[in-house]
Amino acid sequence: MTHNSNERTALVTGASRGLGLALARGLAGRGWNLILTARDPDRLRAVRDELAPVTHVAMLAGDLTDAAHRRALAVLARGHTGLDAVVNNAGILGPSPQPALLDYPLEVLDQVYQANVIAPLGLLQAVRAELKPGARLINVTSDAAANPYPGWGGYGSSKAALEQLSAVLARENEDLRVYWVDPGDMRTDMHQAAFPGEDISDRPLPSARIPAFVALLEGSLPSGRYQAEQLAPMARVA
Repeated sequence: MTHNSNERTALVTGASRGLGLALARGLAGRGWNLILTARDPDRLRAVRDELAPVTHVAMLAGDLTDAAHRRALAVLARGHTGLDAVVNNAGILGPSPQPALLDYPLEVLDQVYQANVIAPLGLLQAVRAELKPGARLINVTSDAAANPYPGWGGYGSSKAALEQLSAVLARENEDLRVYWVDPGDMRTDMHQAAFPGEDISDRPLPSARIPAFVALLEGSLPSGRYQAEQLAPMARVA
């Protein structure tokens, strides 16, 4: 398939459920070409099949903590004549329920940091040659990165590390737009796992957050930290 130079391509991680799936659907409807990845090949294939009639969709299932998978995604991006956006949405919560830090298994904490800090940076390193000038990079973070919630030390500190990494990345790459985004509470599998047994039906669906992400991906806001709820009034959705 040939690609028009005016077309936009986004690489979205964790695209088989939750926010990643909602974002893939939203961008497809706005004419973006998509490269989607997630760990579950069956779920990811279903997303591709759903969106393929709408836009060009490439998928590659795998684990982003695996350097070989990150390199394979870079090859896919090269075939799309580059990337206009990368959304590092994939991540892991860690144990459920969340343990206190003094009880936190360090081998599990290592896995959380690998998934939530090392892998997002590793992906950006892998695709750096495919980033178009002015490309938008979004690292999905959490209010747990900025607030010391008891029981959230593992996940929260990993997201705090991702935020500082994003801030430095923005200063080092002024030709790119680097955003670290707190999407807020959402009705997702991960949020349910964080609050086992609780009713989270009052939380908004991930689709409610998509206008905020569109405002970043299609607008010209400066690099920085944003909260999806604050961006909502600025978002213009066709």
